[in-house]
Amino acid sequence: MRNLIDGHAHLNAIIPIGPAIERACSVGVSRIIAVGMDLESNKKTLEIAGNYPGCVFPAIGYHPWSILENEIENNLAFIEKHIDQCVAVGEVGLDYKIKVKKALQWKVFSRVLKIAGKNEKPVIIHTRFSYERAHRMVVEAGIKKAVFHWYSGPENVLFRIIEDGYFVSATPALVFSKAHREAIAKAPLEKILIETDSPVKYRYKTSEPADLLETLQQLARLKEISEDKVALITTENSTRLYGI
Repeated sequence: MRNLIDGHAHLNAIIPIGPAIERACSVGVSRIIAVGMDLESNKKTLEIAGNYPGCVFPAIGYHPWSILENEIENNLAFIEKHIDQCVAVGEVGLDYKIKVKKALQWKVFSRVLKIAGKNEKPVIIHTRFSYERAHRMVVEAGIKKAVFHWYSGPENVLFRIIEDGYFVSATPALVFSKAHREAIAKAPLEKILIETDSPVKYRYKTSEPADLLETLQQLARLKEISEDKVALITTENSTRLYGI
């Protein structure tokens, strides 16, 4: 049985969660990084992790989709208060395809990065159409450990991410996303994590952590190496990043 780590799943949005975790364990997904997006999902993520010790590891964050100006302080205060219970800060970042003003996104992201840096936590970063700015902010904040989630950006930023010692992650979107596939093809396996981003819908299927096998299979095919080798190296990568 493989010892896989789903590096990014929104377990709070999977109902019921128990059977989904059982299915993941049955196919060799032994650990799951559960990520939050806002106050309510962060609370639920911590609750789920408490119910599945040794299997679910929490990361709490403030996703750009969730930013509301009158809720910023409460969200950031919660992250700061509970960060010691978490293996990472996330999901956080920038998204230039949404209506939240860029300046507000920069402000929130900057503050979250400061919290992560002060507490020496790795960061899980969302970067839709904001790759260069997000990477620059991470570097300027002095963040030592980070993963650029579902990376589908340009080659020049990818190489800077790798040179700075950060990771990128691969998802089941390798099946159909040309941009994602091209980016992951160029990244060294030693800098790739695998994940599902559950319960994202990939084409006609709503994902769950057990679908990490799809990511594994597609990545092995892309790199033209065995699934066992991909499993071994990506698990080592996740273990190193998250300290689990």
